[in-house]
Amino acid sequence: MAAKTLKNLSSGKVEIIKLRNRRGYAALCLNHLTEGVSPVQAFARMVKAVKRSGYALQGSVPRPRG
Repeated sequence: MAAKTLKNLSSGKVEIIKLRNRRGYAALCLNHLTEGVSPVQAFARMVKAVKRSGYALQGSVPRPRG
C-alpha cells in the first residue's frame, strides 16, 4: 500500500481555548475538536486528528485564547 501524501498546515490555523465549564483546553481546526488537560495535549491530539484527514501540522503549540 502506498504512503499517503500529507498537505502541510500551519499551526496558526489551530485555535486553542480554555474550557470554562470543565477542566482543560480544547483545540479547533478544520471541523475537528480535541480536548486535553493542557494546551500541549490538546494540540498533540489535534495533530493526530488532522493527520487522518490528510494534513500535517507544522510549528509549535499556539497560545490559548479566551
